[in-house]
Amino acid sequence: MTDKKIRLDKWLWAARFYKTRSTARDMIQGGKVRFNGQRAKASKIVELDAILSIRQGDITKQVSVEILSEQRRAAPIAETLYKETADSIKKREEYQTLRKLSLQNAPHPDKKPNKKQRRELIQAKVQRNTANFD
Repeated sequence: MTDKKIRLDKWLWAARFYKTRSTARDMIQGGKVRFNGQRAKASKIVELDAILSIRQGDITKQVSVEILSEQRRAAPIAETLYKETADSIKKREEYQTLRKLSLQNAPHPDKKPNKKQRRELIQAKVQRNTANFD
């Protein structure tokens, strides 16, 4: 398996980071994926033990390529293709903890506003926005 030449977009798709190869290609072109700390093209040949930095939403994962595969398999098998670094796991867990804490402090109404209350909210927003332009 080590003598295979596999494209970066195909490996990311096989490792189940992205649902389609075209999405993987778009993320690579958009700079969301870094190969050994540098931007790469979708056609970059993946090497064993390469470090990939993959940004998905607000989370950035750093993974090391363990196995080369161009076939998309079940999720438990796909997880064996890479190993997330300890630092990446720690940062991701810290982010999740902070996110949970910030959600607890956010105000949550007991119920949705009814139609009259929604109209009043919209009217108040319109008045506030028009007051800023005066």
